[in-house]
Amino acid sequence: MSRHPMPHGNPLLRALFAMLLLWPRVEVTASSLVVALGWSFRATVPRASIAAVAAVPWRRLSIGAHGWRGRWLVNTASGPLVRITVEPAAEGRVLGVPVRLRELTLSIEDVDAFLTDLR
Repeated sequence: MSRHPMPHGNPLLRALFAMLLLWPRVEVTASSLVVALGWSFRATVPRASIAAVAAVPWRRLSIGAHGWRGRWLVNTASGPLVRITVEPAAEGRVLGVPVRLRELTLSIEDVDAFLTDLR
């Protein structure tokens, strides 16, 4: 298992995440990718369901866990970002509510190490 930290671009955001107990977690195991943002978001994607993974050249201004219709962004900073295509869709939970994941975009501190682990 390997852990991949999510970046914290702003010290105030790090303090806010700590106060809200939104500890980010990204782990790659032999069988799955586990992503969590404290109590707000959690997903386990089987490695066999990861169809594609690539670095994303753009940045996002928003942070947190948000998405719609299977496309989810989970980030603690505006970048760097990685997009994961999931086929078949995996199940995740947002605020305890089940959601389907077809595409997951994450902020990852060391994109190259993360991509190497997933390939």
